[in-house]
Amino acid sequence: MKIEIKKDILASNASVAAQNRERLRRHSVCMVNMMASPGAGKTSAIVKAIEGVAGLRMAVIEGDIASEIDSVLIEAMGVTALQINTGGSCHLTATMITSALNYLDLGSLDLIIIENVGNLVCPAEFDLGETARVMIASVAEGHDKPYKYPLMFREVDAILVNKVDLLPLCDFDLAHFHQAVAGLNPAAAVLELSCRDGLGADRWCDWLRSATAQVAG
Repeated sequence: MKIEIKKDILASNASVAAQNRERLRRHSVCMVNMMASPGAGKTSAIVKAIEGVAGLRMAVIEGDIASEIDSVLIEAMGVTALQINTGGSCHLTATMITSALNYLDLGSLDLIIIENVGNLVCPAEFDLGETARVMIASVAEGHDKPYKYPLMFREVDAILVNKVDLLPLCDFDLAHFHQAVAGLNPAAAVLELSCRDGLGADRWCDWLRSATAQVAG
């Protein structure tokens, strides 16, 4: 007899995610789930967002296996940051996000950014109740990632191609990458970004403003 453990876990998670989504809808809060492999630049992209979306009331939920390094950095910028340490789990769950939302005054927020645990596999399977999903692909990782992790690329609304300042130093074929993404998810916005020198940060912030405005109605 086959026991569908994974199916049951995903179904339970989806139910909680739906509750999170409805809760956010009632308060007109946009929640963006950011996913990437370790070192791709999730925290740096969030820093650029904080610097560039002045006027939006924001909070950040930081997901890590251990430590509070990133949340301390975010709080130093004057933005509320809630730390979730999974203790070994490779992704956040909807229940974890529910617990974080309980600590936030949703009526005083426009935007919540979730920094998911660094992983290109599990986070794509778990709905958190987010409004939109964003993944970051660093040029240092190679242009073949869409083929190796197709689910992640199919499930997102926007893709940040980060560290483009390193293009001259990396064997990364940008045209090949765009072609691969178009084959998997033609509706996804693909934004080139360098958190180091700020290239493309304005487009990233404009995307966040647009996503937040759609929720606000």
